[in-house]
Amino acid sequence: MHGALDARPPLFVVDSTQSAARDRAAIDAGVPSRALMQRAGAAVAGELALREPRRLATGVCVFAGPGNNGGDAWVVARALAAAGARVRVIEAMPAKTPDAIAERDLALPFVDVENLLDTTTVAEPLVVDGVLGTGSSGAPRGAVARAVEIINASRRRGTFVVAIDLPTGLDATTGEHGGAVVADITFTFGAAKRGQLIARETCGSIVVLDIGLGAYAARDDGAPSIVDAAWVARRVPPIPADAHKGTRKKLVIVGGAPGMAGASILAARAAARSGAGMVRLVVAPESLPVVQAAEPYALAATWPTDDASVDRDIVSWADGVVIGPGLSRATGSRALVDRVLARFSGPVLLDADALNVFDGAVDALRLGIRDRPALLTPHPAEFARLAASSVEQVLKDRFTVGAQLAKRSGATVLLKGLPTVITGPNGDSLVSAAGTPVLATAGSGDVLSGIAGTMLTQTGDALVAGAIAAWIHGRAAELAGHSRVRGLDLADVLASLTMAWPNEAPIQRFPVLLELPPVGERS
Repeated sequence: MHGALDARPPLFVVDSTQSAARDRAAIDAGVPSRALMQRAGAAVAGELALREPRRLATGVCVFAGPGNNGGDAWVVARALAAAGARVRVIEAMPAKTPDAIAERDLALPFVDVENLLDTTTVAEPLVVDGVLGTGSSGAPRGAVARAVEIINASRRRGTFVVAIDLPTGLDATTGEHGGAVVADITFTFGAAKRGQLIARETCGSIVVLDIGLGAYAARDDGAPSIVDAAWVARRVPPIPADAHKGTRKKLVIVGGAPGMAGASILAARAAARSGAGMVRLVVAPESLPVVQAAEPYALAATWPTDDASVDRDIVSWADGVVIGPGLSRATGSRALVDRVLARFSGPVLLDADALNVFDGAVDALRLGIRDRPALLTPHPAEFARLAASSVEQVLKDRFTVGAQLAKRSGATVLLKGLPTVITGPNGDSLVSAAGTPVLATAGSGDVLSGIAGTMLTQTGDALVAGAIAAWIHGRAAELAGHSRVRGLDLADVLASLTMAWPNEAPIQRFPVLLELPPVGERS
């Protein structure tokens, strides 16, 4: 099985500074900056010709800004015109960088050019936003704000909007996007940007294109790796032909307080659909008949009241333990968690109230974790309580905040959300951008716990297990709803788990490195 260091795919999630550093490293190594611009523009034009031939046949309007993003736009305009499209370029501001000026001069003979001040509307069925790129920040102002207004107005009338690198007005690092372009598809280069993964509603589909950065796209600067289908396919342990329920591992799920048995049931169902050989639910006495009736494939026992019952029902039986689904914070919950952690020495996953009972007590949690594979799966509010922080701060620092908690607790931390960030105690970090708002409902975390607990038990690697589970969980939601959210529930997600597990690495089509679908119900 691959270890944490071997679990890093070649595609990264970067902020604006890291993105610029990758471009600069390639340029310093001898790749002309204008060559990168030409590759970026040509790649976007090629993808548009492949994906949107019918819209291109009736014309395209390209908005060009003053910097290198505008230069990319001029390359796109010239390439589409050379392919036979009727292209109109609206200059939001005159080109200022040498590369952008050079590409404008090359494109001028082939396109119609119009000043932004003379533009009131867009009639073309396809608009390309090349006004501002990764290096911009702050709300659009002046001519840029006017360009954004025209683009968004045209989209509301049915125009298909394409953003080059990222929508104008979106901060590549923070995801702030007040007054930004709303795109239907965003083509970005070399790496995904943090802001894109935070503000998916602004980007539409996100397509990462290879523009020849090569090894410079994988600089060792702390940028987390992103998980995709190929990464998951390489790391999910195969179930051999001679497998039996024992070799597929036995998972115990501790939770199910009175009135909360459903959480444990959801976790058990997810574990079964994730390949667990056997599942045992350890629940409150009042919940025992409920879980036995609802989940006949699982064994069941009541909460242990002494060391002997822990040893009998958990320690001597389980290959891994999930603690938390439906546990509650009632008196005795902390003692139950402490007892299980003290007696069982194998892989553990702590979720929900198994984390809440350690609010502000990370050092005590570390004593229970000890030296074993361990995965914590908090949502932002649970993370904030555990780390004595605020939800606002957790969300603001979602790409980095897990590192300190992982180091302090000695466990891998999976911070739920879209995107989900998984961080190991040694600082290794992975990101899953799979998922939809179908998962924004009670019980979703319990389904994730069942998937992750199974993967943790089968791999023994908390970072890899958390990343696989986050991606599979999100992918199941995508398959369940496609672009729909309403009318779906977790039963649909559980049913889609069957198709979410990739059997083999998908074939990659150059120059596409990664493609993420649009998320949520978009206006």
